[in-house]
Amino acid sequence: MALFKNNAFAQDEWRALGEDETLPLDGKVSLTLAQWRQRRDELRSRSANIPLGLRLDPGEKVDAIADDLGQLALIAIRFPKFTDGRGYSMGRQIRTVGGFTGELRATGDILFDQLQLLSRCGFDAFELSDAATIRLLEGGRKPDMPLYYQPGLGAEAAAVAARPWTRRSMAL
Repeated sequence: MALFKNNAFAQDEWRALGEDETLPLDGKVSLTLAQWRQRRDELRSRSANIPLGLRLDPGEKVDAIADDLGQLALIAIRFPKFTDGRGYSMGRQIRTVGGFTGELRATGDILFDQLQLLSRCGFDAFELSDAATIRLLEGGRKPDMPLYYQPGLGAEAAAVAARPWTRRSMAL
């Protein structure tokens, strides 16, 4: 897997905690939602200087972690298939409703064409396994469309002479 964030490939500093593994005293570690629930009291007493991450699968309830978002430095949402769009909604909900400001990472079967759409939903890091996507990014291709008709969570510019009714805010 290759980690792509801030428009460049980066070294992944996070380590996934194994199922029966004890929590290390230092280092960046990510847990599954089941591990988080099981060890919640232990994790809450952990030093604030030691970053914690959470790995979510599609279909897991985001509201289950709402009270814990302030403790997390990373949330990684898995995309098991490129056609599974549940992670988009989870990411947007975590950013907008939950107010999460840490790293929001998309992992799994992610294609080049999805990177910009994921960014517009609040994702800022991508753990990639698709060889074609990695090759395009290594070759300097950037997934960029400078003009949008729909509002998103990233830097954007309205299309010139855009239809104003397409720019209205979405009511939640």
